[in-house]
Amino acid sequence: MLTLSEPSNWTASSDRFNNYIGFPSQCPITVAIDLIELSLKQPRRYFDPTKLAQLVESVKEHGILEPVLVRPLPHGKYELIAGERRIRAARTVGLFEVPIISLELDDQQALQIALMENLQREELNPVEETEAILELLSLSLKVSPNEVISLLHRSFNAKQRNLSLNQSDLIKLDQIDSILLMIGKFNAASFRSSRLPLLKLPEEILSSLRQGEIEYTKAQAIARVKSEQQRTELLKTAIAENLSLSEIKARVKKLKSESHLQSHNAVTERLNEINKLLRQKRSAIKSQNQQKINQLLDEVEKLIAEN
Repeated sequence: MLTLSEPSNWTASSDRFNNYIGFPSQCPITVAIDLIELSLKQPRRYFDPTKLAQLVESVKEHGILEPVLVRPLPHGKYELIAGERRIRAARTVGLFEVPIISLELDDQQALQIALMENLQREELNPVEETEAILELLSLSLKVSPNEVISLLHRSFNAKQRNLSLNQSDLIKLDQIDSILLMIGKFNAASFRSSRLPLLKLPEEILSSLRQGEIEYTKAQAIARVKSEQQRTELLKTAIAENLSLSEIKARVKKLKSESHLQSHNAVTERLNEINKLLRQKRSAIKSQNQQKINQLLDEVEKLIAEN
């Protein structure tokens, strides 16, 4: 049997959803779970199996304590906007009905609410969160995510050089700061410096972050390894053995040291080969080429002396 929360909790939930976009408060209703279809634009791509299992146990005992948000579709069905974990848990438990709040939303409003709901619940991993914030900023400013990124970098560079931005950019930056303030985690500067670099991480590391296999700080440390093979091996080891951040940093330092030594040995070997070649060919080298060789050797000698 479905157990429902107190109406006051439902009202608070409804108000939170509606306040995002200025809709009047809606009362929750109960509908058959089979009438709810999942959205193709869900901000979350990964659901932690442990947390989902905990939610399943909670739903078994208490039912769905907070209604999910949907919008009506043709033929009496609904599209889920927020609450996929609750729907998954309800289906696992075998509930036939769930409480919903149904709002008339267009595509943009639906995506904005889905993004904001996930961000405020703090259930996204760092990659999903960064991508969700960019998508939300993009929708609000009516520009592409790449244009949002470009604006944040322009703002930083202008501040570093004591330059002024044009009025259009300043208005957009005010909008960005207002949205980030509502999310409550970043301002424009901190989002640019702490989260945008994440999107440039190697793909295998991004994939592990999306799946919740490794923490953000550990992923950043592993990304400093330039060799793709060594980086992939370290990533697998860090996940399998649950290495601490300090252990990962120590291994990264060791790999860098080994790489530097290999590079140094390669240079030494090449110089030896060049010296051997000069001895073999010295009688056949033309005078003008000898002069060029001497000039190049002077530069090499100077570089070595500087180091």
